[in-house]
Amino acid sequence: MVRTLVEPTNGSSVRLRPELFGELVFHREVMQQYLSESALEAVARWERGEPISPELADEIANALRKWAVERGATHYTHWFHPLTGLTAEKHENFFETIRGKVLSAFNGSELLQQEPDASSFPSGGLRSTFEARGYTAWDPTSPPFIYGRTLCIPSVYISYDGHALDYKTPLLRSIEALNKAALKVVRLFYRDVQRVYPTLGVEQEFFLIEDSLYRQRLDLVLTGRTLIGAPSPRGQQMEDHYFGSIPERVLAFYEELEAEAWRLGIPLKTRHNEVAPAQYECAPSFEELNIAIDHNQLLMDLMRRTAQRHGLACLLHEKPFAGINGSGKHNNWSLATDTGINLLSVGKTPRENLRFFSILSIVLRAVYRHADLLRASIATPGNEHRLGGNEAPPAILSVFLGREVTAAVEVLEKAPELPRLSDKTPLSLLIPRLPAVLRDNTDRNRTAPFAFTGSKFEFRAVGASAHCAPAMIALNAAVAESMEDFAQRFEELRTHQPSKELALLSTIREFLIESRPIRFDGNNYDPAWHQEAERRGLAVSFHIPTVFKTYIAPKTIELFGKFRILSEKELEARYEVRVERYVKALGIELHTLLDLLRTQILPAALRYQSELASLLATPAMQNLAQALAPAKLAQQELLEALQRPIESLWQNIQAAERLWQAIMQLPSAEAQIERVHTEVRALMQQLRADADALERLMPADKYPLPRYADLLFSV
Repeated sequence: MVRTLVEPTNGSSVRLRPELFGELVFHREVMQQYLSESALEAVARWERGEPISPELADEIANALRKWAVERGATHYTHWFHPLTGLTAEKHENFFETIRGKVLSAFNGSELLQQEPDASSFPSGGLRSTFEARGYTAWDPTSPPFIYGRTLCIPSVYISYDGHALDYKTPLLRSIEALNKAALKVVRLFYRDVQRVYPTLGVEQEFFLIEDSLYRQRLDLVLTGRTLIGAPSPRGQQMEDHYFGSIPERVLAFYEELEAEAWRLGIPLKTRHNEVAPAQYECAPSFEELNIAIDHNQLLMDLMRRTAQRHGLACLLHEKPFAGINGSGKHNNWSLATDTGINLLSVGKTPRENLRFFSILSIVLRAVYRHADLLRASIATPGNEHRLGGNEAPPAILSVFLGREVTAAVEVLEKAPELPRLSDKTPLSLLIPRLPAVLRDNTDRNRTAPFAFTGSKFEFRAVGASAHCAPAMIALNAAVAESMEDFAQRFEELRTHQPSKELALLSTIREFLIESRPIRFDGNNYDPAWHQEAERRGLAVSFHIPTVFKTYIAPKTIELFGKFRILSEKELEARYEVRVERYVKALGIELHTLLDLLRTQILPAALRYQSELASLLATPAMQNLAQALAPAKLAQQELLEALQRPIESLWQNIQAAERLWQAIMQLPSAEAQIERVHTEVRALMQQLRADADALERLMPADKYPLPRYADLLFSV
């Protein structure tokens, strides 16, 4: 019998039951109940890279099937992450019939590997439709789980020739590369550390709106954002939604979401209202990076499904509404050891602080050297609408450290001398009855794309709908390179320094001085920052075709090739996929917009215009017009005001159709993206301006779409 985590307390509310956390996950404790000691040892060795025998694979598969069937599962699937940014699955029944008898069809070979075909996924030319074979293989570092009635086995996805066709494969490679490189530095401080791994906590922003209104907006349904829509008289001006009382329906959604996520082992911790009306956020506790990304992909799907059950639509697009805050996905990244040490935590002893400043200088240099790659990793059609606005970091990569850490870094730059850095300092509130408030050694800078927020770095520029892996792959690779360079430079300096500590301090100092241009604690929204960033030699690019080319730049090819994360051919494929998907996304938006304008907005405007014209043609109105001549009637002026955007709209619709036909005649997506980025976007903005002008002129009962005020304030 499948137990439920949802336990009614007062009709519609639910509460979490801690004992059911991870109930639907085949984690280590569950394995101990279903597997023999030899199989458990084999799994542990496999996770460390040793092969597993077919016999033990069969035992694991049988145990996994038994556990899943006991919990109501009927099918299994290799759950993988293709280059669509979503997850993919092909369900197989656990059983098959042979001569009328039902037999188990799930064995070790099916657990370890599948051939899902999946030839229609984007591959950037790594496979052709007539070369359909592709393979998925279980990732044993991420435990299987039951979703609905399907056992999901987290897997990598590769082509027939072994090329990575997914995000998980290079992610796992980057984690391993980071581990090997980091050990060279970490063992200078802790000899007993056997493994270093990145951790991640993902803050997920999203919108919730009335589902019935959502389904009336073709643009929201097909593209995730409103392609037209005049501003609501009230938006976020009053700043009263942020951290406000959570609406009852939203709270019910949250409670069910948390309960279901809890069963799936997703440790949701935080929920609150975000800045914009109808905008919210949830966030889990920190986890190992690979699992955290699996969980975020699963969570986004769970959010959409849960919202529908509550009559809501969950919008994960980075900018579903123009003129108000968009949604990001803050990636809180850090490094930990298998001995339980957070390498970015401030130490309580000089030795621990030496370790802290070593890792800090390494990350700063990594971000400085590969800021252009990190910028490219977050470039998506949706995120480009959000980046640079006052709700999101600009597209220029910089690092915020905060006042106290910056002061300490400046001391280190001047001389190889270890500064003191306290963890927290008390703040006096002059109210004796209140408890002491301890101030962190870092502040928060909402304008910074990459900020140190105490024991972690927060990569704030990742988009809400994005797959976290591209950004984390780039960051892991950049830090791995910097770790190796740090270890090498330390060994060079060690021969000339009287002590290990002085050699470390000198290495830290060199890394801090080199990466000085990336540090900026000011207002990233200030237009002056653009000029300052250019003066510092930072990458300042708002031109998507150029940004995407970072993936095939020699520096990127060298970085990923050095650690065998992605080959040059695989990088070229990812570049092609990004270019192609950008062109396709903008094409879908343009044609959705044209469809809305031709079939809904223009007909409604023409009907209203006809009604006004008929009214003006009546004898009473003509007599009134003659009596007021030469002044015009308000109805006459309104009729003329309607005509201007109607004429402009029709002309621009025809121009857009001609433009797209011309673009599609170009020989490649690489040739098309330049005109799409510049001309199509500009024409869509003009079409929107015309449509929004008509919305402002038309009565509410004549306008065919739900307006911003309806969408943002209906829940």
